[in-house]
Amino acid sequence: MSALKKFAGQTAIYGISTVISRFLGFILTPFYIRIYSAKVYGIFTVMFSWASMLNAVLSFGMETTFFRYLSKYENDKQKVYDNTFLTIFALSAVFLTFSSLFAGDIAAWMQEGKRYNENYATYIRYFTWIIVADALAVIPFAKLRADGKPIRYSVIKFANILMFIGLNFFFILVVPAIITNQLPGESLVSGWYRENWVGYVFFSNLIASLLTLVLLIPELLQVRLKYDGKLLKEMFYYSLPVLVANMSFIINENLDKVFLGKLLPPDISETHVGIYGACAKLAVFLSIFIQAFRLGAEPFFFSYSKNKNSGETYARIMNYFVIAVCLIFVMLVANIELLKHFIKAGDDIQRTLYWSGLKVVPVLLFGYVSLGIYVNLSIWYKLSDQTRYGLYISGIGALLTIVLNLIFIPEYSYMASAWISLTVYSIMMVFSYVWGQKNYPIPYNLKKNISYLLASAAIVFVSFVVFNRNLIIGNTLFIIFTLVTLYIERKEIIALLGSQSSKPQAQSPDDEH
Repeated sequence: MSALKKFAGQTAIYGISTVISRFLGFILTPFYIRIYSAKVYGIFTVMFSWASMLNAVLSFGMETTFFRYLSKYENDKQKVYDNTFLTIFALSAVFLTFSSLFAGDIAAWMQEGKRYNENYATYIRYFTWIIVADALAVIPFAKLRADGKPIRYSVIKFANILMFIGLNFFFILVVPAIITNQLPGESLVSGWYRENWVGYVFFSNLIASLLTLVLLIPELLQVRLKYDGKLLKEMFYYSLPVLVANMSFIINENLDKVFLGKLLPPDISETHVGIYGACAKLAVFLSIFIQAFRLGAEPFFFSYSKNKNSGETYARIMNYFVIAVCLIFVMLVANIELLKHFIKAGDDIQRTLYWSGLKVVPVLLFGYVSLGIYVNLSIWYKLSDQTRYGLYISGIGALLTIVLNLIFIPEYSYMASAWISLTVYSIMMVFSYVWGQKNYPIPYNLKKNISYLLASAAIVFVSFVVFNRNLIIGNTLFIIFTLVTLYIERKEIIALLGSQSSKPQAQSPDDEH
């Protein structure tokens, strides 16, 4: 049980910093939507979708590889740090060169069939540097986690998001106010300022990403410019399937938005992307929880893998995780009538347009539930050095995402994307469980976990569809679900809090229920 407390403590620290950072970023959503139409917000969504996919490529799965090889090369951690960082550095240099030379051509390709926007080339140059800066920060951040420095990790993350938010407010609120009211400094900004230019959002992100690299200079200076060819080859074979696994997630999260922009008629494509992207933001709270869990779980799972009762501990963590994501799922849907005001546009027409996409939120949320369970399950092939299974699972997921979106988007638009996301994550979850039990058995309490999933889905259906998002009924159902869960899990909760010392540490979750 002490191991679970350690895991909970680590996850809580990363979780708090992640939740606060992501929430601060989330509050910009209503700010953007009040300023930008759904069509302009569609440009915003597509650019960040491409950035997410390219970030996964440049990081090349080296974050997971870093943690795995730290446990394998405990006496030579510096060599692991050097090789993982220099790999990303080399990939970033190639990407930076290529993207800088062909920014105009890439901009033309992205706008094929639409009215040409000359600003796209500028956006692409901004994002090229953003992607490179973020990629170079991956391994230094992983090092902070491995070295047990969550406070420094959190401070740098906060600095990034605060700089991003501050610059957004400066360019979109402060500068226009200076010009409109002819305040001191008006002559300095009026010559270059462009009203409601979405490029300021991207420029703000660039400055924040560069600030992050500056703050990570102490970790960057610890890199030795020394490759180990043998180790690098070994890392490459481990990391390549992880890259494909990461890409599958990124593809499922972002490629649908790119396809919406390409497959729908040009006169509605950017508007539909904007609606979908804005409504998808309401699922961010569950996404934040999963990200916080991963930040704490990955180093813990690797460091704990040599303990003889590791399987039972992983199974118990899965129980807690499933309960948590199901409760968050029900809570968010129960309060969707409140949350929708985060995407409240400036006029009635735009507000109605954005809110027409709310029906995707429960579907996307349940997809995140499946994704979170898959993230938890995927530890088996990372611990057993069978990352090829991650490639198989993710390859299936990526292929399904692409094919199904190509088939269904032209007819069903973003609703197809939401249901495809849920379907693909669920299939990946099932494949990971089945193959994991054959190759690296972990005693998960399958019956209980499925029961929570089905119960939460049923409650969400009743709340959202039957009672039409009624706040009182939705929250009443959520409270009942929470109380029943607390009653069922009372023994585990007491044991986790340390009030029952009589429970043996290696007890299987199945023994108590």
